[in-house]
Amino acid sequence: MTKIESLIARIYSAFNQRNIDGALAFMSDSVSWPKASEGGRVVGKEEIRAYWSRQWKEFDPHVDPLEVIDQGAGRIQVRVHQLVRSLGGDVLSDREVWHVYTIADGQIERMDLGEGEANSQQSPSSAFSRH
Repeated sequence: MTKIESLIARIYSAFNQRNIDGALAFMSDSVSWPKASEGGRVVGKEEIRAYWSRQWKEFDPHVDPLEVIDQGAGRIQVRVHQLVRSLGGDVLSDREVWHVYTIADGQIERMDLGEGEANSQQSPSSAFSRH
């Protein structure tokens, strides 16, 4: 496993375990992150913490990296299996999606949703639309 693959695996594992501090440890202080369940973006670790805390009170998302493509120059594409359930256990979305990361100095600077997702970041991802 490459250094990048290990970094990605650790971040997704922390997210799936609801270990916010563990996931944030791999991000810069000024990280920019999409709010997939709400639309828009957040900037900074504390805004991500607040966003994830809200999200987990409404949904039960689980994401597993399937493929990591290092495009060079700090750009990483990750194909993930994304399973989003309601808190009652109903499946809202079960599909593969792409996440695109910008990494500098070993830390995540930015995450974007890949093709087919809410790239404008203005509206929620379709994975969360049956809320």
